[in-house]
Amino acid sequence: MKAVLKKEKGVGFVIEDIPTPSIGDDEILVKVEVASICGTDVHIYEWNDWAQNRIKPPIVVGHEFAGVVVEKGREVKRINVGDFVSAETHIYCNHCDMCLMNHREVCRNLKILGVDIDGAFAEYVKIPERVAWVNPKEIPHKFASIQEPLGNAVDTVLAEDISGKTVLITGAGPIGLLAIAVLRVFGATKIIASDLSNYHLEIAKKVGADVVVNPLEQNIHDVVLAETHGLGVDVSLEMSGSKSALRDALKLTKYLGRVSLLGLFDKSVDVDLTNDVIFKKLRIYGITGRRIFETWEIVSSLLSSKRLDVSPIITHEFKLEEVDKGIKLMKSHQSGKILLYP
Repeated sequence: MKAVLKKEKGVGFVIEDIPTPSIGDDEILVKVEVASICGTDVHIYEWNDWAQNRIKPPIVVGHEFAGVVVEKGREVKRINVGDFVSAETHIYCNHCDMCLMNHREVCRNLKILGVDIDGAFAEYVKIPERVAWVNPKEIPHKFASIQEPLGNAVDTVLAEDISGKTVLITGAGPIGLLAIAVLRVFGATKIIASDLSNYHLEIAKKVGADVVVNPLEQNIHDVVLAETHGLGVDVSLEMSGSKSALRDALKLTKYLGRVSLLGLFDKSVDVDLTNDVIFKKLRIYGITGRRIFETWEIVSSLLSSKRLDVSPIITHEFKLEEVDKGIKLMKSHQSGKILLYP
């Protein structure tokens, strides 16, 4: 089969023909119909510090996808050949303390598809039955492929009730844009989006942002305080992994407010905990992965009911062989979500 490989240490991917995976008794083989590029894939391509410490080449990359089951192991009971599925990419052990307490997203023995084991930028991918999600027929196939990152956005937004809240999003990349759309559906009353890319900010306006700000062109503190009568926002969602954005989010969240952190930081961050968190009694949530499978149920319901329209966020579609083009476009910050077709 055709596959995108991180074949060796260093920058870039290669496309090669490799054997189609052989499945185990508890696994299914999925013919990939559509996949999408994640920021994690960009980090692996760039071979940044995180990738160097985590990735062990050669490995098939990619983890966001949707496809049709073509084979199943003899112990597989819930999934059938012909099912249209996506996958929870956090492959959990199901026996550690976190799994037993139904926090499988932080399994102590976690493996991630396309990071620790062969992934979905290929014609076929094998996954354990336990992480397969059968997609409702009402969901367009291209939308089904982005449910995994949409789940990130949903958990970031819904860490607490969001209805009637003013919200600042720092980082309007693809997941930040998905979060804006989710905020609108769940009743946020004012959404302020911040990003360094005017391309991203134009999409943000399309999916529900009331106010957009580019910190390179405007003073974000002046904008947010003007929009909130000098009080700051009820909720901040930090989606960028930028140190300065985190500091902005903490300072611009009002007393007794909430901050959800999804963006990943390369190194430790200095923040004024005393004045910006403790004295303000902020509540801070660290978000990783998705609640398995509670968040998937919400995501699928939003898409199948058509309450949530993610079409403006999908900006480019390429053949799998054009993965380099997609990666470079993402790095330029001139795209939303990019889809790949094997």
